[in-house]
Amino acid sequence: MTQAIAPRARTLVLLFLAAVAALLVGAGPAAAHAALTGSDPAQGTVVDTAPTQVSLTFSEKVATTDGSLRVLDPKGKRVDTGKPANVSGTTYAVQLHAGLPDGTYTVTYQVVSEDSHPVSGAYTFSIGAPSRTSVPVSGQEVGGGIVGGLYGFGRYLSYAGYIVLVGGAAFVLACWPRGTSVRAVQRLVVSGWLALTAATLSLLLLRGSYTGSGKVADIFDLDLLGDVLQTKTGAALVSRLLLLAAAALFIAVLFGAYDKRDDEEKRDLTFGLAIGGAVVAAGLAASWAMAEHASTGLQPGIAMPVDVLHLFAVATWLGGLATLLVALYRAPADQPVEASAVRRFSTVAFGSVVALVATGTYQSWRQLGSWSAFTGTRYGQLLLVKIGLVALLVGVASISRRWTGRLAGTGAPGSRATVAAGVGGGVGGGGGKDPGTGTGTGTKQSKKQDAGKQGAARAGAGRGSGEEPGDAATGAVGSERAAQLARQRAAEDTARQKRLRDADPHRFGLRRSVLAEAGVAVVLLAVTTALTSTEPGRTEQDAKAATAASSSSSSGTGSSSGALTLDMPFDAGGTNGKGVVSVDLDPARAGGNEMHVYVTRPNGRAFDVPEVKVALTLESKSIGPLPVAPDHITTGHWSASGVQIPMAGEWKIAVTVRTSDIDQVTVSKNAQIG
Repeated sequence: MTQAIAPRARTLVLLFLAAVAALLVGAGPAAAHAALTGSDPAQGTVVDTAPTQVSLTFSEKVATTDGSLRVLDPKGKRVDTGKPANVSGTTYAVQLHAGLPDGTYTVTYQVVSEDSHPVSGAYTFSIGAPSRTSVPVSGQEVGGGIVGGLYGFGRYLSYAGYIVLVGGAAFVLACWPRGTSVRAVQRLVVSGWLALTAATLSLLLLRGSYTGSGKVADIFDLDLLGDVLQTKTGAALVSRLLLLAAAALFIAVLFGAYDKRDDEEKRDLTFGLAIGGAVVAAGLAASWAMAEHASTGLQPGIAMPVDVLHLFAVATWLGGLATLLVALYRAPADQPVEASAVRRFSTVAFGSVVALVATGTYQSWRQLGSWSAFTGTRYGQLLLVKIGLVALLVGVASISRRWTGRLAGTGAPGSRATVAAGVGGGVGGGGGKDPGTGTGTGTKQSKKQDAGKQGAARAGAGRGSGEEPGDAATGAVGSERAAQLARQRAAEDTARQKRLRDADPHRFGLRRSVLAEAGVAVVLLAVTTALTSTEPGRTEQDAKAATAASSSSSSGTGSSSGALTLDMPFDAGGTNGKGVVSVDLDPARAGGNEMHVYVTRPNGRAFDVPEVKVALTLESKSIGPLPVAPDHITTGHWSASGVQIPMAGEWKIAVTVRTSDIDQVTVSKNAQIG
């Protein structure tokens, strides 16, 4: 029967691995979690005069370097002056050289979002009139190629290693303490530690190239590694390595000193290992939470602990499942996994599922924000796949739970119920007469054992008497023969026990259902890894809405609806008389509007001028100027609410900026409002 199931098991494993590979290959480059929501000049616009700067607005804060924001002329030559500066909030600007000629210019950007993922893209705008350009706009994606593939595999391996390490240790401590002496279980947990350690070191080396050039040659660039160590992600990876050192000590005690203690000492040691292991496991989970989705966006103070609990529950469930599978297939015949241990794991798994549902519901609300995001965004679609896999996994687990109940019924009252029910009868009852217990085999084996013992005794007697001339040679041959017989007996005993164990229908059914659970879990882990590399649905929808509003309004001409942004350079003369004034009008239509005015210096820093005034004029209807006196909010920022625009039309928006007691200037732009 075991031989019959082996090909099926291999086929299932191959199918699951193929599904995982398809998911990983189909994922492509890591999607950005910070999206470009606005720019000035806007994409595809034609401005009359050369701007003094180019500014980009993202959905969240990003990390920039000297080459993060570049502006290229039609020949591909850089015309920006250096590293971009944070103008306000999530807006970043880079200054341009003065006197730029007419033509089409290309803006490229490559930054890193707060949740550690690279963001890149490009667009064009024109000065005066469009022209031919030699700069390609496509091919700006980062996070792909060989380095991106290696980084994605490293992320998957790190999650898998954590799940096996934490879940395996939790299974042994909480459900099956006797498993500490099982070599297969020891190897499984140690392999989880090795996988997580190797993956963490690989991610540290790959990180600089992954968020930068994407070149394989840059993987071992020590300068890039130094830059990575100064980032939030680098600090999280280093913290994970330090915690893995503590985990190594935990493993050494669990699989070394623990098994040598008596029962009372084991109880005390179990409590200490449980507390210490929980602290280390939570710390390892926090190394993901502090650098990825949970660390940014809505309610990070709540999201990070929830993320830690979610990952810990996943590890307890899926890692315990992997350990149970190994125990069912690889545990020695004289150390079978007990039915009581399976029942305890069933209870632990149920609690983990409850925790997963609660934390997953909160995470879904936080990352999606609306029902439409389930089907309208890639994140929502992957989340639906994950929910379906979890439901399937719970369904298969319910089948395993029924097999566990049947196993419990096979154990004799008051005795230790084992998954390999009936093994004791076949091993210890060699002379028994009950049918189906392997009596004949036991009897033959007893005869072989008696014959072996008699042969060994005769060999020993011959060596001790010294009566024959070939005593030494005869003794050596007898000893070798006895050793061969002992090995043969052990092999036959093991084979007989394995046949009896595998012949048990309850064990056979449990093995199949647990194998199916493990296969679904492998695919589920792949989908989860893809989710962590995908832009959240809430961010994607907000970015689409902001991009639509920005493109409809365009720079300097306005739109029929949506927010309007106008940037106007000024020079009031005198010392520090130059700068840029930006007017935001929302919703830029007839009726009440919200107005924000920002004044910045040429280098992008906030400029706190003494006075700012705004006037609105609809010249085609001889309306205005309508004065607006915005209130000073903070350095370089003024605001006015309830700004009334009586009708739609092409309005002239004039801003007067006073930079000193005697220096002031008025700049203006026309915009279609309403």
